[in-house]
Amino acid sequence: MFMLRNVSKYLFGDASKESIIEVPQGQLYLVRPLSPKGYSELIFRDAAATIRRTGQEFQYQLVVQRAYEEGEEELLGEEEGEDGAADGLGVEKDEKIFLLDEGLHFRCELREGGEKVFAWRDLSGDPGDLYEFVCDHAIQAGTVSTFEIVAIQCQYERKYRKSHEHAAERDLHQFSYSEQPIPSASPTPTPKAASPVRSHTLTTSRTRSTANTSLAPEKMVKPSRKEKTPVRDLVRTAAPISAAAPPGTEILCKETAELHLFDFASGAFILQDAAVSATVSEVGTWQYWLQITGTDKDWLGQPVIADINPVFNFEYLSFIFNHYTSDGSAYSWLLRFKDQETEERFQEGLMQALWEQLNETKWRKTKDDEREYVLEAFQDLTMDDAAPNEEHEEEELQEVEDDGQKSEHYDSDESEDDVVTRDDDGNVNSQLAVGYKHDRSFVVRGSKIGVFKHTPNNNLEFSTNISKVETPKGKLFSPKKVMLHAEDSNMILQNENDPHSLYRMDLEYGKVVDEWKVHDNIPITTFAPDKKFSQMTSEQTFLGLSKNALYRIDPRLAGNKLVDSELKQYTSKNDFSAAATTEKGYIAVASNKGDIRMFDRLGINAKTHIPALGEPIIGLDVSADGRWVLATCRTYLLLIDALQKEGKNEGRLGFEKPFGKDSKPQPRRLGLQPSHVAQFQHETGAPLSFTPARFNTGVDNTETSIITATGPFIVTWNMKKVLAGRKDPYTIKRYAEEVKADDFKYGSDKNVIVALPNEVNMVAKQSFRKPTRESIMNPARSSARQSGRLGRDEIVNSPY
Repeated sequence: MFMLRNVSKYLFGDASKESIIEVPQGQLYLVRPLSPKGYSELIFRDAAATIRRTGQEFQYQLVVQRAYEEGEEELLGEEEGEDGAADGLGVEKDEKIFLLDEGLHFRCELREGGEKVFAWRDLSGDPGDLYEFVCDHAIQAGTVSTFEIVAIQCQYERKYRKSHEHAAERDLHQFSYSEQPIPSASPTPTPKAASPVRSHTLTTSRTRSTANTSLAPEKMVKPSRKEKTPVRDLVRTAAPISAAAPPGTEILCKETAELHLFDFASGAFILQDAAVSATVSEVGTWQYWLQITGTDKDWLGQPVIADINPVFNFEYLSFIFNHYTSDGSAYSWLLRFKDQETEERFQEGLMQALWEQLNETKWRKTKDDEREYVLEAFQDLTMDDAAPNEEHEEEELQEVEDDGQKSEHYDSDESEDDVVTRDDDGNVNSQLAVGYKHDRSFVVRGSKIGVFKHTPNNNLEFSTNISKVETPKGKLFSPKKVMLHAEDSNMILQNENDPHSLYRMDLEYGKVVDEWKVHDNIPITTFAPDKKFSQMTSEQTFLGLSKNALYRIDPRLAGNKLVDSELKQYTSKNDFSAAATTEKGYIAVASNKGDIRMFDRLGINAKTHIPALGEPIIGLDVSADGRWVLATCRTYLLLIDALQKEGKNEGRLGFEKPFGKDSKPQPRRLGLQPSHVAQFQHETGAPLSFTPARFNTGVDNTETSIITATGPFIVTWNMKKVLAGRKDPYTIKRYAEEVKADDFKYGSDKNVIVALPNEVNMVAKQSFRKPTRESIMNPARSSARQSGRLGRDEIVNSPY
């Protein structure tokens, strides 16, 4: 058992991560062999066992948390009613927490037939009483053994108030209890533990609604209700065969390190080789190669590209990255260096290769402060704003298995032909616009737009369908981009086939009423509101961008709508790609080169220029006060603090005054952990590709969360955790299909509106879960809708 100490070393390694190890599925029993109260009681039918840190050094907890079945948590809440005592015991009802102390006599038993059981004393019960956690049959014996050794190490640290890393095996062996065999727990559940879902028919579900957005009234086959995804067999991850290294022309760096491979089954990095040589070489024009070689074998070789998702952690002298094989499989690797100087040399070489590959410019030609900026962005940084104990004050998200979102075409009592799920023309949902002034969301689907009402209880209700988006001349088109305007009464549309014009749709009548010619020679690439909340006002003007120009558009002008006095053109090819504005009208502009410019008004040079990390920026958002700039790249987000903290402009924003020569905005690269990226790709077979990320927003709301999506996963970051430097700042929710667009409901960070190819959902953010093997594997399930159905007769299909 103690041969697993190297495994536990890397489970313990990240001290800022609350959870150390988890057994994700099992049942918790209270067994009373000597008690007249009864032999055993099933406490949790479906639960997860976790060992986690506390706020005190050398103190750890064993936590067993209940996992709810679909609809079960809400039904229990209804049965409890207004019982204050039940509310006060909510935490006890959902989880059991035990301090990992030697008094528990925590032990493990592997029984004949493959059953794996943890047991520990019930210190508040009668003599002989035990808690038993019976692991699910799919949990591997290796995972169970690792869990036990971690528990032993935690007990050692609590007793001796020092790290277990230098403990001898005889010191640890004192916490390995070999008492009489663990008594079997009764498989018969008590009435108290029985799930109410199994004894009730849920004819009316108190869950969130999904509005179906297929808009053509044609017969469709109703999909069958999906069963719960079975747990897959847990198999140790094996290293793939290494690709052959191409001939190199120059070595950028070559360092020695330990090599570890992430094991999907146990969720841990496993040592593969204690001494490998990691080499970054130039192998062609703007082409670079990472090769890792051991004494007797080549472990891996791959091109240096953005998808490797590099993360350097100098506290643990580690570098974690993703590796992709020719068949599209993804793996996560960890290099551990002997000291900080070695890691810094390797970082410099790897980041030089990555930056040159993305920018096709030599690293040495960039300024020193720009190189430092790039290197800092790929480190695990802690931002300045976080108070030391802030992470303990925040309210943690409640983890529930499913929020019970509903899809109308999953209603079991509907006839086969009264539900429409997709169009015969092959169109799917592509864009989402959330109303600020009125509680409406608009979903673009080819040349149609679906309109959905936000109900007071945070559901979506289908309102109407704008069935034909066409120019005033009657030419049908599919909008490339849309933006609500003029108190949400209008929508501005962009036609990809007409780069010099925009169109105004009157939402009251549901048709395009104006074509606005912007300029004869300056095209419009994208556009943004004059101020962050302009769509709530009667403001008519807004911003336009071409590849190398920024300007104001005024629809009230005769002829071309571009305002010449507020035009800023650049002679160089800046390749602008996105823009966003603050509440005061400060402007942030990003480019496909990856750089960002900050303006306080149109028609002038930028006050601040933020250098590129390399990847094109595909989306941009700014907090209302201008403090935070949020840029979206394909494989990561970039959060930038625009507040100046030193120099003559201390306290001013980068929009208002330029940063000093020796000062610069502090970058924070928000990426998924490489191991999670590998698991995402392992599940979907597709690389990361984030949708434009957004803050939650509202006139009187502070930005507390960030939302984006990649493939079938929605990801939300908690700003408090990000600023505190926590290593677990994001939660996820997986769907069965790709997420096409997403945004927060206006004025709240509690509800998220999600556009799937053929559905639109409003889901509670508390239904998002920490990324684990189970939450990554299992898509969210849809359930019956609460009331009303979107049938054939409810679909509006008229040209107005």
